[in-house]
Amino acid sequence: MRTEPSPGTLPAREHLPAGWAGTPVLDVVVPVYNEEKDLQRCVRRLHEHLTRTFPYAFRITVADNASTDGTPHLAGELARRIPEVRSVRLEQKGRGRALRTVWSASDAPVLAYMDVDLSTDLNALLPLVAPLISGHSDLAIGSRLSRSARVVRGPKREFVSRAYNLILRGSLQTRFSDAQCGFKAVRRDVARALLPLVEDGGWFFDTELLVLAERAGLRIHEVPVDWVDDPESTVRIVRTATEDLKGVWRVGRALATGALPLDRLARPFGDDPRDRDIEDVPRGLARQLVGFCAVGALSTLFYLLLYSGFRTFAGSQAANGLALLVSAVANTAANRRLTFGVRGRGGLVRHQAQGLVVLAIGLALTSGSLAALNTASGDPGHSTELAVLVAANLAATVLRFLLLRAWVFPDRPAHRAADRPAHRAADRPAHRAADRPGDRTSAPDPRTAR
Repeated sequence: MRTEPSPGTLPAREHLPAGWAGTPVLDVVVPVYNEEKDLQRCVRRLHEHLTRTFPYAFRITVADNASTDGTPHLAGELARRIPEVRSVRLEQKGRGRALRTVWSASDAPVLAYMDVDLSTDLNALLPLVAPLISGHSDLAIGSRLSRSARVVRGPKREFVSRAYNLILRGSLQTRFSDAQCGFKAVRRDVARALLPLVEDGGWFFDTELLVLAERAGLRIHEVPVDWVDDPESTVRIVRTATEDLKGVWRVGRALATGALPLDRLARPFGDDPRDRDIEDVPRGLARQLVGFCAVGALSTLFYLLLYSGFRTFAGSQAANGLALLVSAVANTAANRRLTFGVRGRGGLVRHQAQGLVVLAIGLALTSGSLAALNTASGDPGHSTELAVLVAANLAATVLRFLLLRAWVFPDRPAHRAADRPAHRAADRPAHRAADRPGDRTSAPDPRTAR
């Protein structure tokens, strides 16, 4: 995976201002390879639709992926005849490579792309980009698998598409419904933060972009689309599926090992009444409690199984200590990742050391309970020992959660909330600079856009 540093934590989303008629608000990229047959029809139809329906200034960029037919000549002709069209030539193939090149250089605040065959009904374009312009969402995708989508395509492509998205849900725990629909948009600030982390330059590019965005907590808006399959599509299904599966494995491994600095892409709340500096209110407490309880239930079962196994060849105190040691390491690792959302290897040793201190407290409680039971009963039965241990563990669990939350994994969002006024004051001039006339990221007035 790529390791280039990303620009850092994203600012709060804001509605793009509509007071300056300079840079286009929307840049629609059309990646093409040997598409001389459909290129002019596609670009002219898209241009007519945007001119008629889109209330802001726009640009259409034809990204030629090393075509060997007349596509580069036709793209140049379109750029000369239509002011809102430009042409970019790449000497290497790859849809992802084309999108990375154009999006990285574009000055438009909203970036989109669509396939040259225009399989997707263009009436979905404005609903696609509106949540990005308004500041509601970070990315937007067209979905052919949404219940309200209307799709016409053969059973082979239908099966491949649904199988691929099921694989993504099962392996990478994705929640978006359609990864490969050629109809997507992203805010420019989000693209510039994500692109350095995306490695693929082919068909898996947008899937990887979506997976990383979702894991970073960015908001993805889905638009049901009307989609008609192009029977003359040149996409090689088997080859593309093979490359996609390789990409799924690579990204899954990177996410599992914490190799991606996704915490740098954290997006704060916007101008919302709930986004206030409230003192002494813990954040994320409900989610952490659910995660801690789930991990705790599994850890307790794991501990009891270990204790029962160790008890066959060791005394109760030794079996309890060994079972606690092994289960505590697993419990700390699980809570670190699942409950408190700590990724990567930074602080791993320190967290495990602090977890062992928490273990010592649990050991004192459970061992003390066993000692008291042995003193009272002399030779208690195995079931009685397990019942006492469960009760002692329940008492230790409450204390363990408090120590993990306050000491081992302190609430980082709460710390950021405490520091927010200073950060906002420092960031506001740069962040608000986009509202000033002359800034090239501002959106034009709809009445003077074209």
